[in-house]
Amino acid sequence: MRVAFVILGALALGACEPQPEGEPVVRTELGEPIPVDMVEEIVQSAPAEAIAGAACSPATFEDVPLIHCIADPELHRISAALAPVSGDNAGTIEGWAAGKNEGAIAFVMNGGAYGDDLKPLGYFVQDSDRLVELNRADGSGNFFLKPNGVFFGSEGNWRILDTETFLRTVGDRPQFGTQSGPMLVLNGELHPEIQDDGPSRSIRNGVGVSADGKAHFVISQEPLSYGKLARYFRDELKVENALFLDARTSSLWDPARGRMDRGRVGPLIVVEKK
Repeated sequence: MRVAFVILGALALGACEPQPEGEPVVRTELGEPIPVDMVEEIVQSAPAEAIAGAACSPATFEDVPLIHCIADPELHRISAALAPVSGDNAGTIEGWAAGKNEGAIAFVMNGGAYGDDLKPLGYFVQDSDRLVELNRADGSGNFFLKPNGVFFGSEGNWRILDTETFLRTVGDRPQFGTQSGPMLVLNGELHPEIQDDGPSRSIRNGVGVSADGKAHFVISQEPLSYGKLARYFRDELKVENALFLDARTSSLWDPARGRMDRGRVGPLIVVEKK
């Protein structure tokens, strides 16, 4: 069945609007409310309850429904990909998924900030090939709200580091990597500019890595504050570092329950079954 989610309200940190050709995407600053009307269509053919063996399951935090997806290095592989830039399904997970073996996919989620050309704004490594170098520039918008960070890994060893620590300590190129920002949680603390529960509300998603090496991906089912998402990672999932991925365009493909979000995306994080 088709379910249309209408997202109305003030958005911050992660709006991804098409921009004039040649100009980078301008993303909303933290705490700056901008009213936006948006309809995001989601195909969902399975109930919200947990499904045996599925990587994604429903969760609730302070009355906000979430989807929590777990990538386990014993069970899964993670890679980075890019949504197609042309065709009927350009800029969507659905476009990338065309022709893929659905049975091999645990889930796919949007993977960070991008420009109007759908290309990553920051560091991006796909199949050990660095497509975009580390971006340490200053600018406006959530990507440039320092500290931002990098989610990366090789051979089941997955990590999140703030950008400056990544630059200082990571010498070998990982198999995959994507830079986004800002950090939601850094060394067990919320980003210094994040309120516990600020006034802005949006569909948002992020990723954190727990002490046991599992990667936790969270996407909200309803608009929530930026701080509430960060506190879920810190207080419920107990991760030391978590990275914001996006808002409004936050999208998930969960084959186990037939969910295919059709938000506009660029970088993707692909979690496959071993």
